[in-house]
Amino acid sequence: MDYQSTIDYLYQKLPVFHRIGAAALKPGLTNIIALCEALGSPQMRFKSIHVAGTNGKGSTSHLLSAIFQSAGYNVGLHTSPHLKSYTERFKINGQPCDERVVVDFVAKHKALIEAIEPSFFEISVALAFDYFAQQNVDIAIIEVGLGGRLDSTNIITPVLSVITNISFDHTDLLGNTLKEIAFEKAGIIKSHVPVVISETQAETAPVFIEKAKEMEAPIYFADQHYSVQSQQLEKGKRLLTVKNEHDPMFAEETVELDLIGKYQLKNVAGVWQSVELLNQPGFHLPLEAVKSGMANCTTLTSFKGRWQVVQEKPMIVADVAHNYGGLSEIVQQIQSYEFAQLHVVLGFVKDKDVQGVLSLFPTNARFYFCSFDSPRALPTNELVYIAGKVGLIGRGYSDVNNALGAALQNASSNDFIYVGGSTFVVSELSEI
Repeated sequence: MDYQSTIDYLYQKLPVFHRIGAAALKPGLTNIIALCEALGSPQMRFKSIHVAGTNGKGSTSHLLSAIFQSAGYNVGLHTSPHLKSYTERFKINGQPCDERVVVDFVAKHKALIEAIEPSFFEISVALAFDYFAQQNVDIAIIEVGLGGRLDSTNIITPVLSVITNISFDHTDLLGNTLKEIAFEKAGIIKSHVPVVISETQAETAPVFIEKAKEMEAPIYFADQHYSVQSQQLEKGKRLLTVKNEHDPMFAEETVELDLIGKYQLKNVAGVWQSVELLNQPGFHLPLEAVKSGMANCTTLTSFKGRWQVVQEKPMIVADVAHNYGGLSEIVQQIQSYEFAQLHVVLGFVKDKDVQGVLSLFPTNARFYFCSFDSPRALPTNELVYIAGKVGLIGRGYSDVNNALGAALQNASSNDFIYVGGSTFVVSELSEI
């Protein structure tokens, strides 16, 4: 099989969450354990860092990869979902794997795949572990797919666990309260393995403390150790000051960050706390590497879709934020800009609280609603109707590129255009 026929086989043979939603999930770790045992337990042949959370886990994973790369390490990075190509899920030193890696893995293990009948995500995780083991990575950054406790990635024993922000998402699967969601995320905490919590939240902190105590795992709330303040944007990068609140010997550092979304400040605290801990068990991540990694994350890791500035006049920004917590941060950041008129291009999957999320947006913006190529896509006419219920008036378009084209026709050079609502919307944007 060639690459396209291999991808077609995976999509047709295996249930795919990002296409059909919860029906694709196979609860439990039975399949991934069976797959990896058949592969010779590749996840045991490299050191790893495990990253969970509702919002921020992708950015945190890429920042850690960039820092390790800047320090000279051979770094694996497994994230999901992908924006453009399936190979983006399997990066080494920021470069997606060759298409041949996917083709050869599936061809070699086709009988195993058909015997176990894993989900699409389960086979992706197994492929990532096998690829990283074969490439002898020094460290692999492994992002959780969904939740944590029952996620397929949760068969690793990492040197560090990181849990970012907790917010409402996938409540049908993870729970209807922040405590319930945190319980699922806390499932990645392993015996005697340090865990970093990026953001202290009153409802979730006790859940993490209790789980860490049970596992005898040292726990660190990053924002209680590191304060991160934003200065200004300069030459496409955000200037930050980072200070250790408990170490008088720690000089306040000025840092450049090329992930310019202001919501990244929460992630930066977690990253700095992680670096402090990782420098203890044998890694060497000097300050110069930390600064270089943060300043050049998008280049080093080929990271896209996080407050990505597509053009400046008019300003077009695309972001994959897709739940209430993430989009509330987005709306706040939009409002920090000066512009004449706001244009908003949005599309959503139909299993989200779309009405609740839409209520975040200002009614005086001009809206362009769209759909995308997925069975989970909320039809445009339904989106227009739901938006109207919360006072957002706009027209529907067949896809994001047509919607953006209409926004550009209506916009002046000093307007602001935001594109988002779903990873799928951003992935189909031709400018990304």
